[in-house]
Amino acid sequence: MNLVEKYLSIRKHSEQLCEPLQTEDYVVQPVADVSPPKWHLGHTTWFFETFILKPFSRNYQVYNEDYNFVFNSYYETVGNRVIRTDRGNLSRPSVNEIYQYRNYVDEAMVKFLSTEIENEVYELLILGFNHEQQHQELLLTDIKFILGNNPLFPIYSEHKSEILNSSTNTAEFLNIEAGIYEIGFDGSDFCFDNELNRHKVYLNEFSISNSLVSNRDFIEFIDNGGYSNFNFWHAEGWDWVKTNHIEAPMYWHQVDGKWLNYTLDGLKPVNPEQPVTHVSYYEAYAYASWKGMRLPTEFEWEIAAKHFSWGERWEWTESAYLPYPGFSKAPGAIGEYNGKFMVNQKVLRGASIATPDAHSRITYRNFFHPHLRWQYTGIRLAK
Repeated sequence: MNLVEKYLSIRKHSEQLCEPLQTEDYVVQPVADVSPPKWHLGHTTWFFETFILKPFSRNYQVYNEDYNFVFNSYYETVGNRVIRTDRGNLSRPSVNEIYQYRNYVDEAMVKFLSTEIENEVYELLILGFNHEQQHQELLLTDIKFILGNNPLFPIYSEHKSEILNSSTNTAEFLNIEAGIYEIGFDGSDFCFDNELNRHKVYLNEFSISNSLVSNRDFIEFIDNGGYSNFNFWHAEGWDWVKTNHIEAPMYWHQVDGKWLNYTLDGLKPVNPEQPVTHVSYYEAYAYASWKGMRLPTEFEWEIAAKHFSWGERWEWTESAYLPYPGFSKAPGAIGEYNGKFMVNQKVLRGASIATPDAHSRITYRNFFHPHLRWQYTGIRLAK
């Protein structure tokens, strides 16, 4: 697949994710962490226009000068922007206008990529591919939040599964010997800057489960009073539980004594064999504490991951999101991509059913604040 084909394939997938939507679905922003689908479509287009076409394509004419303000996410270097909480207030540009914007930029990109490009542009292009794939995962989970908080629980798609075969594994603990191990990306393919530099860490001997915590396991935690016993929680997590009246994972609803949960194909009975998902770090920690165990560190996870199946749920780790030794930010706006978020967040490893194909690797470092759970987050135990 050449660069033009790769570009068009990725761009098409974003639009395919939106095909089941009604026009009104594109505009909703229920909470600050969830962006309207049409904003994702515009922002990913703005990324290619701003970082590739404007600086490198001769005679390129910007589609709309106002879009830099509308679709800039957090790049201080690029200028002012609509604040994140106001993205849902943007009735204009319309959904049709945003699709016209995508077509305009795509035509310019195809023409540009048909010429010989320099290595600097190639690296930005590959970053742009991966950036759009990141937003594809956010797009799908944002859509689920929008529909899952609609009291009618509308179906997104009857053909989008939230389960993979890995959940059928019989739970066993794998023993990993103590030693010095190498962590981080090693290779010539693409990685994000937060996966560098490769470095050595010492790990004590540990054991880690070869499977994720299931819904059945988590229901036992609920039934045993897990959400009402402060002993299992961090103080901050306990405050979060009480303040927000948390009693179960996100999207779970107890009806006539039975647990139901909202999925992409509608409201369904909780399947006890599936891995629990949409839990916060606080909940993951509390569950592990209740079991007399713990969460793995991201380094333990990376070393052990080649011995078990992963990729069904993003897995909370006990590691704070911090730079690796020798980490350095790139100059300019691209340097704002990861480094400035390395504070007050936890690392998640693996991938999820929402992660696009070919966008996961064993060194990938996802990161979120401890209370967030709208992504497909799960739990793997260690001891």
